[in-house]
Amino acid sequence: MNLKLGRPKGSDVSAGLVTGLFSIPEGMAYAAIGGFNPVTGIYAGVVPTVLGSFFARTVLMVTTLTSAIALTSQSVMSGAGVDPKDGGNIATLAVLAGLIMLALGLLKLGAVMSFVSNAVMTGFSTGIALQIITGSLKDATGYKPDGHNKLWQLGNWLWSAPDWQLAATLTALATVAVWAVVRLVKRLEAVSVLVALVVVSLAIGILGTDVEMAGDIAQIPAALPSFTAPDFGVVGALLPGAFAVALVALAQAASIGPTVPNPDGTKSSVDGDFIAQGIANVGGGLFGGLPTGGSMSRTGVAVSAGARTRWTGIFAGLWLALLVLTLGSLAEQIPMPVIGGLIIVIGVELILGRVKDIKLVLRTSPLSTVAMIATFLATTQLPLQQAIIIGAVLSLLLYCVQAARQSGLRTLEPGPDATWHVAPPPAAIAPGTVTVLYYAGTSLFAEAPRIDEQWPDTSGARGSAVVLAVRGVPEVPSSAVLKMLRRYANDLRAHGGRLYLAGVEPKLAQVLAKTGLTEELGEDAVVEATPEIFGAQREAVARAGQWVAEQRSQSL
Repeated sequence: MNLKLGRPKGSDVSAGLVTGLFSIPEGMAYAAIGGFNPVTGIYAGVVPTVLGSFFARTVLMVTTLTSAIALTSQSVMSGAGVDPKDGGNIATLAVLAGLIMLALGLLKLGAVMSFVSNAVMTGFSTGIALQIITGSLKDATGYKPDGHNKLWQLGNWLWSAPDWQLAATLTALATVAVWAVVRLVKRLEAVSVLVALVVVSLAIGILGTDVEMAGDIAQIPAALPSFTAPDFGVVGALLPGAFAVALVALAQAASIGPTVPNPDGTKSSVDGDFIAQGIANVGGGLFGGLPTGGSMSRTGVAVSAGARTRWTGIFAGLWLALLVLTLGSLAEQIPMPVIGGLIIVIGVELILGRVKDIKLVLRTSPLSTVAMIATFLATTQLPLQQAIIIGAVLSLLLYCVQAARQSGLRTLEPGPDATWHVAPPPAAIAPGTVTVLYYAGTSLFAEAPRIDEQWPDTSGARGSAVVLAVRGVPEVPSSAVLKMLRRYANDLRAHGGRLYLAGVEPKLAQVLAKTGLTEELGEDAVVEATPEIFGAQREAVARAGQWVAEQRSQSL
């Protein structure tokens, strides 16, 4: 993978400490909203973070548990009917997700993530943020809202405000207030969540306020994560869901590279990051951690704290291990309303961070808006693995529709000084002429009907030639496009005309030969691409002109 570990900077040590400290409340919170033991959320920031940072091609990316991964993992386990608090089940899901990530990276399928549209990701992320908020309402206020739909739960919670527990609600409000005040201090902004957690937790301890504590949910041992063997008996039940977990993790991480460039100027690699996250999940799953992926929030904390190299993530995992080993039992004294309040803050921030994207999608096209809303509603109503599939299908449909809409035929008319001018295609081919058309498209099968509608009429094309420039067509077009070319070539031939293809790439030439299209057109009618952009086009026009002249002379 051509990794360069380099030497750590002084700021990497301190940034790693801040990131490690931040991983305690956030890791616990995310694990809790997914219904997992909070300890597994902490452990997800130890081994996975170290391995992910060591192998990542986006050097500042921090690999750890995220809210979306926690909720997706919970949905997968619930759908599979397995216990989310069983260590073997967690290890199995994490290892399976890691192996899937590794396979995708080694097969260089990172480009697949670019087909998940911004509209779908915006709807999905906003729905996840709402799930984060609704999943924390009980911890923050002591009231668990009724209903399955997340929007309904939010409405039920607001309607039932008189039933909120006063002590828990005031604790959560105090946490949010401290967080807001600390954020006003620029130097403390990156650690505002941590400061709010420590200050309010100490205040609750001193005042002796009766609220639920983290220790009431699970014991947090002052020990490093131990080896946990996967339960091979649940592999079949968890394997389909592991694909969903991997897809969510990779989709989130794919946005980090363009947002957080490598400080040393090296290029990040989506495929390389897939591999790094795969290794992190396999290693982390075997040592008590939930499935993980590149975390934008944790990466942002690291960068704000002064991260300069991949050593920040490595130190973050090591610092967290040291903190757990020496101060782990103190985490049991963290009030759950504090965690609930902070999670709601995180959820609201995620929604506010998506407002620009929501406005952009709404202003882009009605189809993108429908895709965004449909994904959002699916995320708030359906199990997340199903919502992910719906989102992926919608992304594919959006791509196909947009590609089909952008495809079309254009006429290229020669101008002075060897220039070419673009014009709409003619309605019909005049007899004894050479018409140059340009195929604008991706050779997607859905384009064929649109192109068929734009072909010029050939009923008067006796002794005429049509040169179709296909330089931009993919090297391996769809069979529907090949059938379309064959139909038009036969139509031209039936009316005494001929079709020429200009700018044919080598692999496309092989496909044309294998399918028999080259033989039908004639070898001289297939002009391969040249280093000069319009070289093949001029050659094809010259050959077509000669053929037209021959047809004219034969008719005299």
